[in-house]
Amino acid sequence: MALSLREHDHFGADALSAATVGNALIDRVYAKLTPVYDIIFGPTLQPGRVRAIARMDLKPGDRVLEVGAGTGINALLYPRDCQVTAIDLSSTMLEKARERIAHHRLRNIRLLEADAAHLTFADDSFDCVYAPYTISVVPDPVQVAIEMKRVCRPGGRLVILNHFRSDHPVMSHIERAISPLTVHVGFKADLAMPAFLAQAGLRPLSVEKVNFPRIWSLISCIKD
Repeated sequence: MALSLREHDHFGADALSAATVGNALIDRVYAKLTPVYDIIFGPTLQPGRVRAIARMDLKPGDRVLEVGAGTGINALLYPRDCQVTAIDLSSTMLEKARERIAHHRLRNIRLLEADAAHLTFADDSFDCVYAPYTISVVPDPVQVAIEMKRVCRPGGRLVILNHFRSDHPVMSHIERAISPLTVHVGFKADLAMPAFLAQAGLRPLSVEKVNFPRIWSLISCIKD
């Protein structure tokens, strides 16, 4: 399903979420989640990860930036002939990711501790920039998407895998109500996709539902 920004211009000023979250809270939450992250968010969300890698259509030598490395759960999905830079704000998560990468002797992946809203990479540094289950976690999702777009080369691919607020009125109401609570387990439940896309200046080639239940969206864009 392709979406057009023009179709959603009226959402541009919408509040993206009723919940607020800061980097310090994120760090505390994920420090606690690290030991059980792969159990809770591993198999249930893996189909989306597999589909996202396929959507990247990676070629030998491609440079990939993964925004939100977590425990390195995506590491084994990448082709060994592409170069992956994976960042995360949580040092606890990155420690787990380093263990995984060392165990599997993955030499094409480097890990960096970094704030996704303030990337230090030069413009047009990567062929593909990917945010797996990250956008609803960060304090400023629009700023993160803008930074992702900046460091992606023209013609490169931007891939976002995330939960967004439902279009269904009842579900949308519930997600708005619980979002101030869900931030304490690691994500905002009521992030509005149309407002996010409009404010970030993203024009998706496709938006598809993944995982089960199909409440997760896989967004693919090409940078102009």
